[in-house]
Amino acid sequence: MNKLILSVVLSIVLMACQNSTHNKQADSIGQKVEKLLSQMTLEEKIGQMWQVNGGYGHDDNIRQGKIGSILNDVDPQNINRLQKIALEESRLGIPLIIARDVIHGFKTVFPIPLGQAASWNPELVEQGCRIAAQEASSTGIRWTFAPMIDISRDARWGRIAESCGEDPYLTSVLGAAMVKGFQGDSLNSETSIIACAKHMAGYGAAEGGRDYNTTLIPPRELRDVYLPPFKAAVDAGVRTFMAAFNDIDGVPATGNEFLFRQVLRNEWHFDGFVVSDWASPWEMINHGFVADEKEAALRAIKAGVNMEMATSTYNDNIKVLIEEGLLDIKIIDQAVRDVLRVKFEMGLFDNPYVAEENQYQFAKPKYLEAAKLAATQSMVLLKNDKNTLPLSLSKKIALIGPMANQAYEQLGTWIFDGDSTLTVTPLKGLQDVFGKDKVMFAEGMAISRTRHQKGYRKAIEQAKKSDVIVFVGGEESILSGEAHSRANIDLPGVQNDLIKELKKTGKPLVLVVMAGRPLTIGAISEYADAVIYAWHPGTMGGAALADIIAGNANPSGKLPVTFPKEVGQIPMHYNHKNTGRPANLDTWTQMYDIPVKAPQTSLGNESHYIDAGFEPLYPFGYGLSYTSFVYSDISLDKEIYAKDDIIAASIKVKNTGEMAGDEIVQLYVRDLVGNVSRPVKELKAFKRISLNEGEETTLTLTLDVNDLAFTNVAMERVVEPGQFELWIGGDSNATLSTFFSVK
Repeated sequence: MNKLILSVVLSIVLMACQNSTHNKQADSIGQKVEKLLSQMTLEEKIGQMWQVNGGYGHDDNIRQGKIGSILNDVDPQNINRLQKIALEESRLGIPLIIARDVIHGFKTVFPIPLGQAASWNPELVEQGCRIAAQEASSTGIRWTFAPMIDISRDARWGRIAESCGEDPYLTSVLGAAMVKGFQGDSLNSETSIIACAKHMAGYGAAEGGRDYNTTLIPPRELRDVYLPPFKAAVDAGVRTFMAAFNDIDGVPATGNEFLFRQVLRNEWHFDGFVVSDWASPWEMINHGFVADEKEAALRAIKAGVNMEMATSTYNDNIKVLIEEGLLDIKIIDQAVRDVLRVKFEMGLFDNPYVAEENQYQFAKPKYLEAAKLAATQSMVLLKNDKNTLPLSLSKKIALIGPMANQAYEQLGTWIFDGDSTLTVTPLKGLQDVFGKDKVMFAEGMAISRTRHQKGYRKAIEQAKKSDVIVFVGGEESILSGEAHSRANIDLPGVQNDLIKELKKTGKPLVLVVMAGRPLTIGAISEYADAVIYAWHPGTMGGAALADIIAGNANPSGKLPVTFPKEVGQIPMHYNHKNTGRPANLDTWTQMYDIPVKAPQTSLGNESHYIDAGFEPLYPFGYGLSYTSFVYSDISLDKEIYAKDDIIAASIKVKNTGEMAGDEIVQLYVRDLVGNVSRPVKELKAFKRISLNEGEETTLTLTLDVNDLAFTNVAMERVVEPGQFELWIGGDSNATLSTFFSVK
C-alpha cells in the first residue's frame, strides 16, 4: 500500500472514529435527557421554560424546580449559591443557565459589531468573542444573547450598531465567526458560553427605522436576504436562537410557526432551543395578535419558543392550557427536551459552579492588544485630500471635540460590564504617540448633544496655535442601540457649526467620527481635509486612532454598510434591484437644472431623486489606505460551469504606493437574467491580503456554483442556467469584470 492510499485510509478511519464518538456522546446525552424528562412533574417542566431576571427573591422557585435560567446576575458568589440550591435542594438537581448580554466584550470592550464588521476579518472577530467568553465565563455567565445578525439597511435604526451591516454574505461569515468564538472548541469547557443568534427574523427591516416596528418582508426576500445569516449560525453550531420583537406581515415573530417550526426545525434540523426576547410573548397582546396572556403563551409555545424571558405567561398558563385540552403535553416535553439537551452539552450537570477562589485577571495585556488590533482594522479612512494623513510626529495638534476624551462614550452600546477605567481615549492615545507637549486639548463641546457655543473660544484659540486640527465628534453611546432610533442622523448638537468655525483658522482639519451608525456627514466632510470613521471603537480606540494618525498603522477598514448622502435616501443598499428604468450618471437631472415650466418628460424618467441623485455618499465595501492598490488581469478557470462546480476567479493586485498595506479584495456576482429579478451585485467572496510597497500578487477567490442559488417564482431554491457577470475589486463599485455561464 503506497503512502497516499495509506493516508486516505487512515483519514477515513479517523473520521469514522470521530463520528462514532460524536454519535455515542449524542446518544448518551439523549438517554440522559429522556431519563430526566421521565421523572419530571409538569411544574418542573414548566420551570425549565422560564428565565427570570437576576437579583434576589428566586430561592424558593429554584428550590421547587420552577426556574430554568437566570439573566443579569454577574456575582460569582450569588451564582454559585443559586446553583447550589438548584443542584442540592431541588428534587431533581437540574442546574441553571446564567445568561447576560455580552455583545462586544465584557471588561475588555471591542468595537461595536458594526465596527468589527468593517474589519472584514472573521479570525479577528472570532478572537474578540473568545476573549469576551473567557472574561464573562469567569464570573459564572455561560450564555450570551449574541450574535445579532439582523440585516440592517436603515441607519436610522439604533440597533444597526449591533449588526454586521447590510449584506447577507458578510453577515453570515462574521456571524458564524462570532458563534465559534463564544462557544469555543467545546460547549462543556468552563470558558465557553453558548451563543444566541438573534433576532429571528427581519428585525432590521423595522418600518421607518423605528425600533420594535412592524416589518413587511416578501417571503422571497426573507429567504434570500434575511434568513441566510441564521442558517450560517446553525451550520456553525449555534445552540440557541432568540425570537424578534417585530411582526412580519402581521405575524409577530414570537408566535410565528413558519419561522421556528417550518424553517428552523424542519428545514434546518436545529435541535437547540429558542428563547423569547424580553417579554415578547406578552407583547403579542399589544400587537393585537392575541387577546390575553393565556393565548400569548399558547401561540408562542406552539410556534416553537422553548423559553420565555422575564415575563411569566408560560409559568402562569401552561398547566391550564393542558388541562383544557388546548395544548398537548408532547409539545411541552419537546420544548423541555431541547433545553435539557443543551444543559447536558454544556456540562452543567457535572461542573455547574464558577471557581470563586481563582481571581480572574480581566483586560490581560494580550486581550488589550487584540482589542487594539480590532479597533485599528475597524477604522475606515473615507477621505485624505493631499495626503493630509499620516501626520509627522513633529506636528503640533489641536485636539478638539466632544468625543476626544470620553472614556465611557467611546465604548458604545451594550457594555453593561465594560470597565471605562481601562479606556484609552484619543487624548491619551495621541499624547502617548506624539508627546504631551505636542497635543493641545479643548473639547469645544461638553457632550455630542451640546447646543451652545460656550466652549468655542478656547477651541479656536488652540486651533490657531496648532499645525493641524483633529476634531473627534460623533454621537454618545446612548444615541444608538436598542430603542434609540434617530430621524435626523447628522452630527448632533452644534458640532457642524464648530467644525466650520475651526476651518476658518486655515489649518488642516482631520475629522474623526465615533458613532453607532452611518451618519450623514457629506456636507460637513467638505470642511475636512481627512475623515476617519472610527465607529464606537471600544477600550483601545484611542490607541488605535493615534497609530493610524501617526502612520504607525495603515488604515484598512472597509464599510459594511452604505453611507447615504442624506436621510431621505434611506433605505439604501448596494445589492438593490435594477428596475425597468435604472438611474444613469450621464442622464440624471438635478433639481436646480430643470428649466421653469419644463414638460414632465424632461426629467429623464429614471429611478433617482432629483435633489440627491441615486448614488450614496460612500458605497458598501469602500475604504481608503495610505497606499494604493491596482487590480488587473481578472480571469476564470473556465467559461462554463456545472451546478456542482467550484468557480476559481483570479486577479492580480499590486501595491503601487509607498508603504505596506492591507487590502480587502471583494468578489461580486450578478445573475443577468433570472426567473425573478435579481440584484445588480451580490458579494460572494472576500479576502484580506497584505502587500509590501511595490509588491504584486495573483490571488484566487473561489465560489461554489450552488452559492448562486436564489428563491424562484415557485419559492424553490435553485441555480438557474444562464450568464453571470463577476467583478473583483476594492469595493462594491468595482468595474473590473468578466463573464461566465452555468449550464
